[in-house]
Amino acid sequence: MEDSIRRAHSCATDAREAAREFHALVKQPRMALVVFFCSSAYDLDLLAEEMARLFAGVQVVGCTTAGEIGPAGYRDNSLAGASFAAGSFGAVSGRIGSLHEFKMSTGQALAQKLLQDLESAARHAGPENSFALLLIDGLSVREEPVTRALQSALGKLPLLGGSAGDGMHFGQTQVYCEGRFHADSAALILVTTALPFKLFKTQHFVATAERLVVTEADTATRTVQEINGLPAAQEYARIVGVDAHDLNPFRFAAWPVVVMIDGTNYVRAIQRVNPDGSLTFFCAIEDGLVLRVAQGVGLLDNLEHALARIEAEIGPPQLVLACDCILRKLEIAQSGIREPVEALLLRHNTIGFNTYGEQFQGVHVNQTLVGLAIGAAPKPAETETDDD
Repeated sequence: MEDSIRRAHSCATDAREAAREFHALVKQPRMALVVFFCSSAYDLDLLAEEMARLFAGVQVVGCTTAGEIGPAGYRDNSLAGASFAAGSFGAVSGRIGSLHEFKMSTGQALAQKLLQDLESAARHAGPENSFALLLIDGLSVREEPVTRALQSALGKLPLLGGSAGDGMHFGQTQVYCEGRFHADSAALILVTTALPFKLFKTQHFVATAERLVVTEADTATRTVQEINGLPAAQEYARIVGVDAHDLNPFRFAAWPVVVMIDGTNYVRAIQRVNPDGSLTFFCAIEDGLVLRVAQGVGLLDNLEHALARIEAEIGPPQLVLACDCILRKLEIAQSGIREPVEALLLRHNTIGFNTYGEQFQGVHVNQTLVGLAIGAAPKPAETETDDD
């Protein structure tokens, strides 16, 4: 039996050529859905035009990235993605625009409409055989309320997702839906399948005893002016043992800060240090929040164990769809483990992108890999033996 998912990765620098290479590799007779992740360095108008032409009549959703993951490995300036056969998948999608004006009711209305659409298109769709994928503008500063609203309306149907990126520029991130790219938007996809699948989240940090209390913050921009009553960058740098002038994304990747929620540590990743000595975060931040400095422990081993657990549960995956934080990408490069990480992801048929944040079952998180693994078709009952 042919795989019901086809993966592809084009490293062509020309937008039209990349779209054509991608289409040639993923096209199937009947496609329920195509998902892609692309560099913001492409001419996005040309890319959108070519994707709409090549995949006319097919549901296509995608976003810009801080790096692409696919058969060519960890890449920049490329296009990666997959197609899903209509014989094995049903899918519906929709877009939320004007995120700066987002209301909970808007997100809940879209999720409820898509649930109805999915049930109409696939009679047997339900929380046990369906999942939701969210792609959202990574500079919108609206991931928390959007994720909460959608998961609330979806109920037991699980959601995962990633915040679109713009390389290391942090200028503008875009989501592709309805035939073109959109800023200040989010795309929600609901998928149902009879194939086995598993959502997962993995991180590799251990919190230290060093406490950082946010004593002045601007919640609207996720900017912290003071930590422990002192200028934020200066105090963070003191605690991790570097000069404030040496703070950069590699330092933030190596020494993230975490918050404890219901007994679990969640990273609150730092995006940048500002000229006034404040720190801007990738996640929601507020006065009085108690953070701890954390340190990475065995990213490669952690990822290997996570994927092994998934494989033990659903068998060798046809696809792992991965939303992997940009700060993990920086840590992987800095630690010299890119090749073994790439080999591990290739072995598990991974497609995905480096994000500005990740969403997992109603929570917006940082410095994690959030994934969806889809297994092969279950064996027909008559072929099973006692040795299976």
